[in-house]
Amino acid sequence: MTPPFKLRVAENADRETLLPLVGAYHAFEGIEMSDQARVAAITPLLGDNTFGRIWLISKSDRIVGYIALCFGYSIEFGGRDAFVDEFFIDETARGQGIGKEVLEAVKIEAQKLGVVALHLEVACTNTRAKKLYSSCGFDARENFNLMSCTLTNLQ
Repeated sequence: MTPPFKLRVAENADRETLLPLVGAYHAFEGIEMSDQARVAAITPLLGDNTFGRIWLISKSDRIVGYIALCFGYSIEFGGRDAFVDEFFIDETARGQGIGKEVLEAVKIEAQKLGVVALHLEVACTNTRAKKLYSSCGFDARENFNLMSCTLTNLQ
């Protein structure tokens, strides 16, 4: 059976295709960022590089989303880890099993890249996404909270 989607690594030439998808995801999540800042943020992840990967998701030759993985290292997990930083599927393509299949495919790709653990964050109120992530083997770490500190303008 052929998967209901295709994944391909986003390259520099895909910037203009990717930008509206990232904008739609940011609008959905309430993330305020200019297009210029979005371009600066995604550019280091395009192509084959050491920071991570962005894959474009297509269905019937139409781009319907993207998933971005950012690499790190974890002492706790004993090696290279990665964060599913952003994952977006256009509303018209949701509910068709694409999300689960994409996550499973990206887990395999991450393993090929030497990743031993994947992490992600999900809004507490997004029960649909939490159910999807759980069905793909992601477990809530009840004793831990993701906390962030922006390191701009410290000097």
